[in-house]
Amino acid sequence: MADERDIQIREASDGDRDAIRKVLEEAYGQYKDVLPPEGWEQYKENIVASVDGGTPAARIVALIDGEVVGSSLLFLSSEAAYGLPELAIQSPIIRLLAVSPKARGRGVATALIQESARRAIELGAATLHLHTSDMMESAVKLYERLGFERAYEKDIQKGEVLVKSYRLHLQTAAIL
Repeated sequence: MADERDIQIREASDGDRDAIRKVLEEAYGQYKDVLPPEGWEQYKENIVASVDGGTPAARIVALIDGEVVGSSLLFLSSEAAYGLPELAIQSPIIRLLAVSPKARGRGVATALIQESARRAIELGAATLHLHTSDMMESAVKLYERLGFERAYEKDIQKGEVLVKSYRLHLQTAAIL
């Protein structure tokens, strides 16, 4: 069984795109039964489209034994991440953090977040942000354990779903 020392983190290459799609579909597939069918299909399409679209500052992958088992995107603002300049987040934002179910519990998500935090510090940022919802209960527990705190003023209301904002203060973050 792999542990954190066995996880390789690097910038994604074009050759990783199919593997990233697979990880995203596996990781987010657990929410298929939580969302209404039409909501799930739209959500899945948006997730898969992220592999080729958008303008992230970084596409990060995690590998164990040479296999992509996790990925995340790093954007530089709320406008770049969500097309929402009115959120006024002018620091890095993690989006679509995903870990293959077969690699969970091995520190992959933590390693991806640590790399995002490291890159945010290199960019001179004071904070690192992300958004999530209550259906992602285990992810929320991880974020809170790593030192993220709620940023209520940066929440997004999408229909009936409250997409909660979290921020990590990089100067005092214990995960680094």
